[in-house]
Amino acid sequence: MTASRRFLAPAARPAGALAFALALAFPAAAATLAAPVAAPGSAVPAVGKAAYPGTIALHVDASNLSQQVFRMRLSMPARPGPMTLLYPQWAPGNHGPNIPLTQLAGLKFSAGGKPVEWTRDPVNVYAFHVNVPQGAATLEAEYQFLSPLDTSQGRITMTDDILGVQWQSVALYPAGYDARRITVQPTLTLPKDWQFASALEVEGRTGDEVRFKPHDFDTLVDSPLFAGRHFKRIDLAPGAKVPVMLNVVADNAENLEAKPEQIALHRAMVDQAIKLFGSTHYKHYDFLFAISDEFGGIGREHHQSSENGVKLGYFTEWNRNEAGRELLPHEFVHSWNGKFRRPAGQDVPNFNTPLQNELLWVYEGQTQFWGKVLAARSGLVSQSHARDALAIDAARYDNTQGRDWRAMQDTVNDPIINGRRPIGWGNWQRSEDYYTEGMLIWLDVDTRIRELSGEKRSLEDFARGFFGVENGRVDALYYSFNDVVAALNKVQKFDWAPFLRTRLDGHGPGAPLDGLARAGWKLVYTDTPSDAGRAAEERSKSADFTYSLGFSVRADGGVTGVIWDGVGFRAGLAANTTIVAVNNRVYKGEVLKAAVRDAKDGKGPIELLVKKGNNLRTISLDYKDGLRYPRLERIAGTRDRLEALFKAK
Repeated sequence: MTASRRFLAPAARPAGALAFALALAFPAAAATLAAPVAAPGSAVPAVGKAAYPGTIALHVDASNLSQQVFRMRLSMPARPGPMTLLYPQWAPGNHGPNIPLTQLAGLKFSAGGKPVEWTRDPVNVYAFHVNVPQGAATLEAEYQFLSPLDTSQGRITMTDDILGVQWQSVALYPAGYDARRITVQPTLTLPKDWQFASALEVEGRTGDEVRFKPHDFDTLVDSPLFAGRHFKRIDLAPGAKVPVMLNVVADNAENLEAKPEQIALHRAMVDQAIKLFGSTHYKHYDFLFAISDEFGGIGREHHQSSENGVKLGYFTEWNRNEAGRELLPHEFVHSWNGKFRRPAGQDVPNFNTPLQNELLWVYEGQTQFWGKVLAARSGLVSQSHARDALAIDAARYDNTQGRDWRAMQDTVNDPIINGRRPIGWGNWQRSEDYYTEGMLIWLDVDTRIRELSGEKRSLEDFARGFFGVENGRVDALYYSFNDVVAALNKVQKFDWAPFLRTRLDGHGPGAPLDGLARAGWKLVYTDTPSDAGRAAEERSKSADFTYSLGFSVRADGGVTGVIWDGVGFRAGLAANTTIVAVNNRVYKGEVLKAAVRDAKDGKGPIELLVKKGNNLRTISLDYKDGLRYPRLERIAGTRDRLEALFKAK
């Protein structure tokens, strides 16, 4: 993939004519503003080196809670002649071109109080062409961002109690300029008396209008905002030179309340992260944390903040939500991995230039690894939970049939190919496996370093040497595959390039579980789920037969997660099928579990009455191996390297 995409221009808009017209009309300005000239064959100006002249004023009115509409006014310096505005396409941390253009509405331009017509580019539909009239020095725009009213329309970003401003969704910016060289002064109108949090520096607040300091457009987009009727700020690094805040908004005041021991665990997580990397790469860090059943769930990294959204009960139902406590450490790690150190293919000039994702197995895979480690080291999750969760991950990827035809490396393209839409055969199609299978590869690397160095070194030395460099630097530092290999070799000499490529480009059989075995543990299956497995069933409101019958079943009987070529697959089941009855008894999860146990004792096949569309049929499952749930089991006589990995520093 090239670093930028070129678009074919309509015959009526030759690039040379645009450049010639600009040069004739403004000979002096054309010399200083040569950047916004369209590249050959393109109707959208190529990104140049010049800074955008002046400051763009962006005002967002987020006070219309009842209709969930954000209203924007934008004013930017402009010169008479052709001009192109872009709506961002590639969201930071989303890894794909999936910012919802359909939610931009009501777009109108004007200059000097008179309307200015626009036309959408016929190829790059995120680009809007205008012709600024003679005598105008400023171009104005008015438009709305329509937050989804229902989850079927997308992620809900405004409710009666919480709102989130993702600046890429509410901003337009001029084509032809590097986003880091466009200055924007944002202001925001909040609902009456609401409080907010953001990594953006505030210039002042008058009533419910907040005025932020001018920022470059890249920093603005990387600095979202959460606001709420119910708000609480918790200091996670008391007395530290570099502040870290947990900013909580919730559907109600009750869900803001955290017990002292819960706060202590979050503070321990921050402390363990800084001990791990030995540096900070933010001026201050803000966790934006929404606890809500209405506001859309999210986990998205930013350099000096993160967006985090979970269901009600994070603090108030603490014992039921252990798995959800891996979210905050994962997003915090991204400040070092993914935001400070970034893959070279992520070094793009604006939010409409394609990203190259080939190193997401480092960006996300190692973040997944350290997020889980920090959750365990801090006590946010227990070591037993961390092991149980690792068993679930290992089993899932060890049974991913899609690796037969598709290497894990290729899944880095899924955010672009699929845009995170639901898929019917995930076990066969694969989907963004660079997160968790990437984590398993990094466990392999960690335990190999420990083994080769006689326990003197580990992946922690790599983390400190690679992500912990230049303490205090906030500007991004980019890396290549060869940089990763070189950094590993500084920690421990080994043939790291072929080691990694074999696991990234291979087809198994099975998941890369050598690191698990080297850690002193093996994946086994028992007839009862682990505590983490049981909790996962409760959260999903389903019964898990993945490693026995080869599928799961929702409480309403709907089949999900069918294993390709598993028992259920071979009987003709798909995820659009509903189980009505089991051995002539109305379906319930426990009824099917009992049937699986009975079949193990030789009581014949399992008969399912299933419904697909308007058709009913009976299928027979000839399976006699009982219920199977993944666990980890110690390998006798080996060193427990997981214990060493999860131990607090």
